Amino acid sequence: MTKPLKNKIAVVTGGSRGIGRAICLRLAEMGADIVVNYVRNQEAADETVKAIAAQSGKAVSFQANVGDSNACEALIDYAVQEFGGVDILVHNAAIGAFKPVHQLRPNQWDLSFEINTKAFLILVKKVIPLMEKKGEGNVVAISSLGAHRFLPSYGAIGISKAALETLVKYLAVELAPKKIRVNCVSGGAVETDALRSYPDFNELKKDIVRKTPAGRMGEPDDLARVVAFLLTPESSWICGQTLIADGGLSLV
Repeated sequence: MTKPLKNKIAVVTGGSRGIGRAICLRLAEMGADIVVNYVRNQEAADETVKAIAAQSGKAVSFQANVGDSNACEALIDYAVQEFGGVDILVHNAAIGAFKPVHQLRPNQWDLSFEINTKAFLILVKKVIPLMEKKGEGNVVAISSLGAHRFLPSYGAIGISKAALETLVKYLAVELAPKKIRVNCVSGGAVETDALRSYPDFNELKKDIVRKTPAGRMGEPDDLARVVAFLLTPESSWICGQTLIADGGLSLV
């Protein structure tokens, strides 16, 4: 099997579970060395590292709350310490209170933007000189359909993801001359622990499956495969785009 990401170093925020874990496993399978970022669940992060080792990949885990600017910088410094640099950054970490926007407390609003949007900018700024030194780099952010359509009780995440997608466009134009590509992947409803905490999840799942032309919920690897594509030479002409992987849900 060819390994298009051999000798590449990837940092994946929120990489211990769900979509982040699937991304870590997929990139490791393609040959990348992985830094698995997590915020609380060390056991899940360790399991992801073990799963990568089981497929003969290299991975380490690093605890960092990316809502903290200093922690973002420490995460990248750790990647340099362990592997010598950063070629790939995937910002998957996200958080948000599931409640109507008009009921959000200011700190809940701030937290979503700090982790979902601000952290992305801080991480990108930190990896720019590392990628410039290597003459290329690849950055991918993870968004969701709530950035463009109303989803009940999803405003804290959806609004911050809309800002994230706009940030991707600006960074893509600014960094393209530096040979650093910036893109985004937006998923429909993906069955993860985070989504299962959504109010009335079982009813939500039934409704999504009914509406989705492909006839099922998304799975973490559905998004991981799209992220992986954006990190390969085959996607070299894609710049500043948000690729939607949702089984057709956004079309209806």
